[in-house]
Amino acid sequence: MTGYGIATSDSGSTKYTVEIKSLNSKFLELALRLPKIFSDKEFQLRNDCNKQIERGKVNLSITIEQQNGAAVRAAGIDTALLKNYYEQLKAVSDDLGEPTTNLLQLALGLPEVVKYDEETVSEDEWKLVEKTFNQAVAAFQQFRTDEGNVLEGDLKYRINIILQNLALVEIEEPKRVPVIRERLNQFLLEATNREAIDQNRFEQELIYYIDKLDITEEKIRLKSHCDYFIETLKNADANGKKLGFIAQEIGREVNTLGSKANDANMQKLVVGMKEELEKIKEQLLNVL
Repeated sequence: MTGYGIATSDSGSTKYTVEIKSLNSKFLELALRLPKIFSDKEFQLRNDCNKQIERGKVNLSITIEQQNGAAVRAAGIDTALLKNYYEQLKAVSDDLGEPTTNLLQLALGLPEVVKYDEETVSEDEWKLVEKTFNQAVAAFQQFRTDEGNVLEGDLKYRINIILQNLALVEIEEPKRVPVIRERLNQFLLEATNREAIDQNRFEQELIYYIDKLDITEEKIRLKSHCDYFIETLKNADANGKKLGFIAQEIGREVNTLGSKANDANMQKLVVGMKEELEKIKEQLLNVL
């Protein structure tokens, strides 16, 4: 699911900023952008993210801003190596008859001439960065919690629409039998004369046919799955995948209702259930 969190801290000479952003993903896809000074802390940060951020395409960045003109790192020049490069470049230039005006600048850009002191971070500085990281994660999780509360309300609303349609299906269901009886009877009358119809056999076949269209079990299972969906929503644990499985079971029962309906009004109600279920499945991609 989406998320965003940012936190900053100031050590006096340095300002640290930790920013976390995420998009929807079935798994945790973590991308870190760290200053070189923290390169040895990458493994620790990844472990912390794995523990606290369960899922999503997550981008974590840490930036350093020096205060009051403080230098990030000191630089030194290897004068012996610089002279050696310069003399070699001048000799080649003289042999080729080329100008020697930019040889010093060229020599300064050659390997190992300018050397930087190795950047290090003190334990106190790292503790400050860790604290900032935890604050950013807390803000990130709060963002997700707020979004989750909105999603929970939407999912409950759509499950309730499915249950409302199911209640209307139960009202429409008893109306089917007289219609089916009349339809089959009319068909027989048109196909043959009334005297040729064995009423006992007709009633037996009608009972068999109507029994095939019985949706009692489907209604019970659908109601049970919807109740279980609502119950699972209340659980504090991450249940996105579990809710997805329950939604699949709801879909099976709705599809069976549609295939057995044999009634225009019931079919309309089933189509409404399918529409809400598709919206539920889309939303579940955002649920942990």
